[in-house]
Amino acid sequence: MIGDEMARAAEALVGTPFRLHGRDPAFGLDCIGVLAASLAACGRTVHLPGGYALRTRALPQLDAFVTGSELEAASGPPMPGDVLLLRVGPCQFHLVLASSENRFIHAHAGLRRVVHSGLPANWPVIGHWRPIFAD
Repeated sequence: MIGDEMARAAEALVGTPFRLHGRDPAFGLDCIGVLAASLAACGRTVHLPGGYALRTRALPQLDAFVTGSELEAASGPPMPGDVLLLRVGPCQFHLVLASSENRFIHAHAGLRRVVHSGLPANWPVIGHWRPIFAD
């Protein structure tokens, strides 16, 4: 399944340095870079949003990114490969990729690297998408 494949691709990025707007694992990734590298490793189309800051008051415009990256709205517990948009602070949003219901791969700016961990309870989920499975 594509979700399991995406989760494995993301797990291979754990330890990669954090870099804002980073798109190349050799130089560093941010949260969108982790998702892009995972999608690309699975042969999926990648349509990245641009022009975003580490901190912002406005919710990122992700519609074109989501549909162009072959993701669809999901609900319920996260499954491997699911993408969650979280509000990690009053002016900060963050994308994570699920490896299981309670474990996630994401570019952690504070730790300066891609990590595999649980998530703090005070990071509410404001978006949830799942890879569209090819026929």
